[in-house]
Amino acid sequence: MAKATSAQLKKAAKADVPSSPATTSDSVQPVLSKVLPPDAAVYKTLWHSYTTKTPQKLKILDAFMAFLVVVGVLQFVYCVLVGNYPFNAFLAGFASTVGQFVLTASLRIQANPANKATFESVSPNRAFADFAFASVILHFFVVNFLG
Repeated sequence: MAKATSAQLKKAAKADVPSSPATTSDSVQPVLSKVLPPDAAVYKTLWHSYTTKTPQKLKILDAFMAFLVVVGVLQFVYCVLVGNYPFNAFLAGFASTVGQFVLTASLRIQANPANKATFESVSPNRAFADFAFASVILHFFVVNFLG
């Protein structure tokens, strides 16, 4: 076998590379569609629809729910990394976070104007009063569980 010169290697490398970008995207497109997530335009449309059509009150509830998720994850990570010596404290804190998330989700569902037909007999003020009362009861049990 004869050794290839650098000029021959460069010529071979140029032959392997397609000359037009259309050829590259056409041949790679089926592979990329299986590997990459859906088009970013879907996420952009979803975000635009959320920011324009969702009322401000529901966005505040969504932000609070995201905060509760972050707090719950941090509590769990802390318990895994550091330990759970006062296990009842971890359970109380985690149960408080999950319970408050569930109560906030139910408030969001009842306060959503799109669900007005489903909750005809429940006004937004009554839904908030139910949320506040259930939150007080939840936190009463959490404090009682701590000992």
